Amino acid sequence: MVQSKPPITIRDLQGLHDLKQAEAVEREVWELSDLDTTPLTLAVATQQAGNLWLGAFEGGTLVGFAFGFLGLEDGRPNLHSHMLAVRAPYRNSDLGYKLKLAQRERVLAMRINDARITEITWTFDPLQSKNAHLNFAKLGVISLSYKVDFYGPETSSTLHRNSTDRLWVKWPLASRRVQTRLHGKDHRAEMLDALRTLQPLIQFNAHGKPHRTDLPAALLRQRIAIEIPSDVGSVEQKDPALAREWRLATRWAFTAALQSGFFVAEFCRTVRGQQGPGVYLLEKGTPEEYIPELAYQTNGAR
Repeated sequence: MVQSKPPITIRDLQGLHDLKQAEAVEREVWELSDLDTTPLTLAVATQQAGNLWLGAFEGGTLVGFAFGFLGLEDGRPNLHSHMLAVRAPYRNSDLGYKLKLAQRERVLAMRINDARITEITWTFDPLQSKNAHLNFAKLGVISLSYKVDFYGPETSSTLHRNSTDRLWVKWPLASRRVQTRLHGKDHRAEMLDALRTLQPLIQFNAHGKPHRTDLPAALLRQRIAIEIPSDVGSVEQKDPALAREWRLATRWAFTAALQSGFFVAEFCRTVRGQQGPGVYLLEKGTPEEYIPELAYQTNGAR
């Protein structure tokens, strides 16, 4: 008789044993050296100081976790979600998504001087299409900021050898945009319709390389599209020089667009079949025009 696995439960990490398990998962997921792994003493201190360590457990074994600490942005308190790690055998079970939902639930219940925390921020590599799909299409984040070499040119992780550029994203937890995403509304058809008449600022050429189109013309539009490989990890393994081309080209495009009054609004994982590129959609204007609840927060309402 085959013994069934225990169900996965999500709860707060408690005590040294749980935090040691998180350290092991962090090392496994990112293949980090001792220098780049979060010190256990720091993990203990942040947990005891009231920051949020959430773990996904299969029985007593930690298979994924999310760690966030309290921060300030534009004078308002938020939670910055520093790490989300899921062990490889569990990555096709929506566990990362479930950890983000648990994180959202916990943060919405927090109060600081009777004020609610209504936003979570984090960073991710914009060339990682799976993460972009989770963040924009499923969770409803937006981004106003591109960070070049956020953790330096590289770290000890094999995942951080093609620079450590990051998009800094905001997750407006109680907004209508986020709530519709969490209820499963699919924006793919609308996204494809918006992209139909756009020439991407970065797009694939016939040889699979990034092609830069006319920047001044793109900046005059209301929307800009930026294509990325569907699996940059595979590109990095097969052709590191090509992966570097994609990094530099998309860095140029994001930086120019964001400095010119655009923000990153959407991501569609494939636009030309299963192996086609993923594509970002950037909108001109302010996020407050796009997500009215952000203006409400900015004005200091509780």
